Amino acid sequence: MSREPPPPGEEEAAGGGGGGGGEGADGRPRAAEGGCYLALCARPVHFEKANPVNCVFFDEANKQVFAVRSGGATGVVVKGLEDRNPISFRMEDKGEVKCIKFSLGNKILAVQRTLKSVDFLNFIPDSPQLEYTQECKTKNANILGFCWTSSTEIVFITDQGIEFYQVLPEKRSLKLLKNQSINVNWYMYCPESSVILLSTTVLGNVLQPFYFKSGTMSKLSKFEIELPAAPKSSKLSLSERDIAMATIYGQLYVLYLRHHSRTSNSTGAEVVLYHLPREGSSKKTHILKLNRTGKFALNVVDNLVVVHHQDTETSVIFDIKLKGEFDGSTTVHQFVLPPRSIQPYQIPVAGPASVTSQSPVPCKLYSSSWIVFQPDIIISASEGYLWSLQVKLEPVVNLLLDKGKLMDFLLQRKECKMVILSVCSQMLSEPERGSLSVIATVFDKLNHEYKKYLEAEQSYTMVVEAGLSRSNPLLKRPVRTQAVIDQSDMYTHVLSVFTEKKRLSTANDEIVEVLLSKHQVLAALRFIRGIGGHDSISARKFLDAAKQAEDDMLFYTIFRFFEQRNQRLRGNPSFTPGEHCEEHVTFFKQVFGEQALMKPTTL
Repeated sequence: MSREPPPPGEEEAAGGGGGGGGEGADGRPRAAEGGCYLALCARPVHFEKANPVNCVFFDEANKQVFAVRSGGATGVVVKGLEDRNPISFRMEDKGEVKCIKFSLGNKILAVQRTLKSVDFLNFIPDSPQLEYTQECKTKNANILGFCWTSSTEIVFITDQGIEFYQVLPEKRSLKLLKNQSINVNWYMYCPESSVILLSTTVLGNVLQPFYFKSGTMSKLSKFEIELPAAPKSSKLSLSERDIAMATIYGQLYVLYLRHHSRTSNSTGAEVVLYHLPREGSSKKTHILKLNRTGKFALNVVDNLVVVHHQDTETSVIFDIKLKGEFDGSTTVHQFVLPPRSIQPYQIPVAGPASVTSQSPVPCKLYSSSWIVFQPDIIISASEGYLWSLQVKLEPVVNLLLDKGKLMDFLLQRKECKMVILSVCSQMLSEPERGSLSVIATVFDKLNHEYKKYLEAEQSYTMVVEAGLSRSNPLLKRPVRTQAVIDQSDMYTHVLSVFTEKKRLSTANDEIVEVLLSKHQVLAALRFIRGIGGHDSISARKFLDAAKQAEDDMLFYTIFRFFEQRNQRLRGNPSFTPGEHCEEHVTFFKQVFGEQALMKPTTL
């Protein structure tokens, strides 16, 4: 297929791997025993499968598949997950195509057919359809491949270094911006961070990253990958199939799949994460324990590292934000959930309408023809499909029973709100009602996220109001993610459910106590009103909680509510001595003045 190899790791499994509950006695996955938390996207890209006359390529920057028939002479079809309309064209067959990619924006096509040069073709309206060619500058060098870093900037990677060019489409020529001589075994590109990683030295385990932005090329600090054992010979020991690059929680990491020797007492392979900062040296920061050996492949989805295991046809996920075992420099992580297969997928039968009534064909998951690309792409060249991999959060709820850890996991996911609210509703319901301490832990975590967002929003507002935003063009308004759950969310999706179900008063009291202890006083009051208990609740309890929240307007709102209740029930807004609210009346007058007290009204 393209430059990237099949799923990493070619040694056979040393035995029936561990991993905790993912396999049956025959070593096959027990997917039916629990929810599948990974799935292939519902609307994949379908392309002509690879065959002797049709070559298939993947462009990791634009996430496009190229199907090139007969060197392009009988047609090139380009499709992507985000592209509504495929791009189709023909080009002259000038030999075998080794690599083909569009620039960002699809305005210029680059095609490599030889080891010495790359051909270009403009796809700009009113521009002549004439190819132009750029040979690599370094004598005796062979081009390993190329990467577009912008709509008009391209990098040639040769076995002797890299060459950074600006493409001038109107002149049909290229201008060399910068080049760097370095012996290269193989390369890898992360388009999300515009970083190219080069494997250097005889063993291949010294990696040199380069960063590209706006016509500049920056050489970052090189670093060495620790090999599992001292190589027996001076030959290439680090393969690109054991390396991946991905952005996780906004930081760039190099992921190294380290296979342990069969003769050692090791528990299996592991994924080692090296953090790659823009400035400073790279450091080994995380180790993900796989507890098995065999053939693996890596994806990164929603900031989770997904490791596929071909032998057992299962996958596991790791979250580096969750607590692990820290030894002072590196954090060791176990997988978050038991191994599970990707959700079964049905391939629709193509053909005329009269034929398509046939049942869909089950897709062969974890096929040896699968090729993975970062961060979340899986391609089956033999079946002609490209999918993005997705995480399903609903099944996680029943697999991760520790509600505190579950909430830590869910709060980091993009589409988490409705699942979190479902968990909260479940915790407050029979038969799965959680203890008061568990409920409090969950609310603590939700409040922490909400507070973090409010503080960031407040800081942003203060900077803008002070007129300082002009001097800081990088200042951005805080994004309200789905992890920010406020009182209205909680009332609408969780607490109002109890109105419909008319929960027992003991459960209602517990809910109110938890809400008040978390200073969610308005939510507690809305809940009580929803179940019709607001005429009998203790005014002092709510006023105590409102005062402890140290929010004057909240205190005013709660105080006024009970004044109005007193007026409605007794014809006078004043509190009776038996309610023991004297100190709150005094506090109200101190903050808002005696004139703010509600006056009795008569009919």
